[in-house]
Amino acid sequence: MTIAEVTSALEAFAPLALQEDYDNCGLQVGNRSAECHGALLCVDVTPAIVDEAVARGCNLIVSHHPLIFKGLKRITGATQVERVVLKAISNNIAIYSCHTAVDNATNGVSWEMARRLNVINVETLEPQQGKLLKLSFMVPKAHCDAVKTSIFKAGAGEIGNYDCCSFSVEGQGSFRALEGATPFVGTHGDIHHEPEIRVDVLLPRWLKSKVEKALIESHPYEVPAYEFIAIENESKFTGSGIVGTLSEPMSLSQLINRIKKEFNSPVVRCNAVDEGQMIARIAMCGGSGAFLIRNAIAQGAQVYLTSDVKYHDFVDYKNDIIIIDIGHFESEQCTKNIFYRVIQEKFPNFALYYSDIEQNPINYL
Repeated sequence: MTIAEVTSALEAFAPLALQEDYDNCGLQVGNRSAECHGALLCVDVTPAIVDEAVARGCNLIVSHHPLIFKGLKRITGATQVERVVLKAISNNIAIYSCHTAVDNATNGVSWEMARRLNVINVETLEPQQGKLLKLSFMVPKAHCDAVKTSIFKAGAGEIGNYDCCSFSVEGQGSFRALEGATPFVGTHGDIHHEPEIRVDVLLPRWLKSKVEKALIESHPYEVPAYEFIAIENESKFTGSGIVGTLSEPMSLSQLINRIKKEFNSPVVRCNAVDEGQMIARIAMCGGSGAFLIRNAIAQGAQVYLTSDVKYHDFVDYKNDIIIIDIGHFESEQCTKNIFYRVIQEKFPNFALYYSDIEQNPINYL
């Protein structure tokens, strides 16, 4: 198995096209074609993490936060990032980071947080824009099912928990084969009329090339008629944060204790005073999620769970929503479980390890 095969499984779950413009997800260090002997999973890559990978015989590290976030102008070992790069290269270790790609993925970080608190009826808090295309194509009636099957296998036609979604309408196509053409039906020089089906399907933008290839290879015509159209619909199942309902309403005090336990957070910061208030609707976002406070309020959430909230946010929204801050590491350490699950489902016998030495870099004294 190669590094590329393992990282391709991660990218099938969290495509790099989902990352934010400022981010640097993907392979940070290493050779994609190298054979992979095992993977070590962590939130942050440090020199000690590289040492742990070497000790375990792993030549791939999968992290949440990118090792290389800003451009490196030199690699001399002057900074921790440079030292990690040097150590990884000298030990032939590849480093792959997911960050906002898995933040924005369906069933990504915030969805994993929701599972830990038994949140149901989950929806994306801030759906992404500009990530969808509509494919329209014409195909002879007798070949419609075969072509649809091909593009569905390539990933078209998936909407939430449904797949093979399409809309079809019958019509009549016409064409004339000129010199040099090899028509599937009709004769050279004559205008031919053929009963055809027009099919419309949705697909994520990053699958365009794959779906187009599947369409062309399965279509009987020498030159199929089709078009991709950018649409403005929100991508309801990818984006930042989630909002949903607790499977069983509980008091704020009970919720806080549950959060501390599930996220291994010794303390929380909170702007509420009534610990007996009953909570049913909750929003959350892993990592620095203060930018979604207004979204949480607009979606009717009573509580917003996130990290890195500023003092003035606690003050300004005190009368609008209960904010619970559990710390950045606490909210994102669940990413290791996501990585493990995704890779193990694809490669059941592959050597996967959680880091034993990684600890929250912030101490509560």
